[in-house]
Amino acid sequence: MATIATHSIGPFIKPIEAEMGWSRTAIQASLFFGQGVSAIGVVLTGVLLERMPMRWLALLGMAGTGVGFVLVSQANSLVLFYVGYATAALVGSGCGFIVWSRAIAARFDRRRGLALAIALSGTGASGIILPPLLVWTIATYGWRTGYITLAAFPLLIALPIIFLLFRPHENMAKPKGGTAASADLPPPVRAIEIFLNYRYWVILVSVFCVYFSVVGIIPNFIPALTDGGITAERAAIAQGILALSMIIGRLLVGYLSDRFWAPAIGALFLTPPAIGCFLLMMEPTFPVAIFAAILIGAATGAELDLMAFLTSRYFKPHMFARTYSYLYAAVALAGGTAPMAFSAVYDQTGDYGVGFAAAAVMFLIGGPCLLLLGKYSEQKQAVHSAR
Repeated sequence: MATIATHSIGPFIKPIEAEMGWSRTAIQASLFFGQGVSAIGVVLTGVLLERMPMRWLALLGMAGTGVGFVLVSQANSLVLFYVGYATAALVGSGCGFIVWSRAIAARFDRRRGLALAIALSGTGASGIILPPLLVWTIATYGWRTGYITLAAFPLLIALPIIFLLFRPHENMAKPKGGTAASADLPPPVRAIEIFLNYRYWVILVSVFCVYFSVVGIIPNFIPALTDGGITAERAAIAQGILALSMIIGRLLVGYLSDRFWAPAIGALFLTPPAIGCFLLMMEPTFPVAIFAAILIGAATGAELDLMAFLTSRYFKPHMFARTYSYLYAAVALAGGTAPMAFSAVYDQTGDYGVGFAAAAVMFLIGGPCLLLLGKYSEQKQAVHSAR
């Protein structure tokens, strides 16, 4: 849900603005419902993951995402427009990052970083496919058909695949080669245990800053480039390059995180996009826009992947779902407000320069702060056991 909403809104903005007369801020407020409401949904999903199978949550989530976008396609008012996004977000949380990340973390250990990267690279694939597909669909059949096209992805592709093939391990704390006895069940997770761990707040600050930046940039990327004189087709290509960089960046970060200290890898990928933001402030040419897209895309591919990996390394296995859900809830709020904030700045100033400058500052905070995390908790436990 988060990926489809964020990567798809750009091609819709100008056509909806022209037909319905809604401002860009009002249109992108849909992402507040598409991301902000998921803050509630993901916490609920984190609780439900301790009580029901991941597979059923994923099926329900995909169905909800598709139905939500069908509702959006029928909207004749902003209220119904927002209701559709909210439906997709709330119900769609069941097929969000927390489910796929938990399933991968339960099945992989030594190659967990790469496994997460491969699994979550689908977000980059959607970013490559959706912008040019939607630009063509909207130009040919209108924006309402564009939303029907979006609904087809979860309903006609993902839902059957999950039903037929998704069979995850449910218990992350289950010992290899055996069944956990009731005496070995992990203790209930208390929120205070998570909130008193300073690493939770370090990861939160980092991902919040980076996610606010990228989710503010991506929906406004095509409008910003076209406002600067780049054609819609070329702008869609640039956003496709951004999405391709997401996949490459995600795979590189996953591969390197299995071999080196992940916080340093994160800082290496999450800090340079500040340069891309400064380039976008200068009404870039098409080649410069491509370079900026590569820098920003690499960070976009790394942030949620790193959040899952770092959560699995710094927190005990039975705490993963709840910790991840709290992290993602705060991040979802950032994702819901960032596009609206960028558009509000545009409505007030007539360009995106202030938004890109703010994003640059947040990249400069979000990348380096990961270096405060210290050694993995499991490394400390191993040292303690050896002693």
